[in-house]
Amino acid sequence: MQTFVADTNQLLIRHLRTTLRLPIWIAVTLVQPVIWLTLFGQLFRNVVELPGFSTGTYIEFLTPGVVVMTSLFSAIWSGMGMIEDLKEGVLDRLLTTPLHRASLIAARVAHTSITIAVQSVLILLLGWMLGAGVAGGVGGFLLILLAAVLLGAGIAALSNGLALIARREETLIAVANFFGMPLVFLSTAFMAAESMPQWIRTLSKGNPVNWAVDASRQAMQGVAIGDVWMKCGLLAVFLILAGWVATQAFTMYRKTV
Repeated sequence: MQTFVADTNQLLIRHLRTTLRLPIWIAVTLVQPVIWLTLFGQLFRNVVELPGFSTGTYIEFLTPGVVVMTSLFSAIWSGMGMIEDLKEGVLDRLLTTPLHRASLIAARVAHTSITIAVQSVLILLLGWMLGAGVAGGVGGFLLILLAAVLLGAGIAALSNGLALIARREETLIAVANFFGMPLVFLSTAFMAAESMPQWIRTLSKGNPVNWAVDASRQAMQGVAIGDVWMKCGLLAVFLILAGWVATQAFTMYRKTV
């Protein structure tokens, strides 16, 4: 276990250093959620007049949705770094060392989780400045971060697993584009459940993105905290299953080298 933690930490530092060498990527990663929050918040601000909205303003309703949407899209591209390491032969060289094998995926998931946490804090602060207070206080704030990170970590694990199986950027891009936006729209990120068609409401019950949105919104409002913990538990189970899938994909890859 100690070796796993130490190796994961070393690889995490490598990934963080790589990220810090790309200032344009950092800028886009941080600014894009701000654009989503401000544009969507203004574009749909009158929809709170429809039945089912539990907040006074749309920005209060939207902020948790943007946090979760950002988590999803940050994580879904995590496998691109794995594909780059495959193309450059970095992964194969690492496999010749005594490095703990599980740390190769764990470090990338941890890197994505840190990125998501930073983005989420930025979005919540901007939402607060625009009028979306966190009624749940510090505890609610931390629960929002927990839900976003759990979802992002699970999606990142799946993304890296797919990267190890497909080994092509085109495949990962196609899958990300195919599942990304549908998962968002099959949730209450932008629209109250009462205003959604029944079939979408039914599908959303099994959607991890919707679990994270609901948990984040309830934590932000400081209501149904027990339900928030239940949804975070479901997200933790999703993360465990995603980690198992990524591990199996890694095992399949090792058999081919």
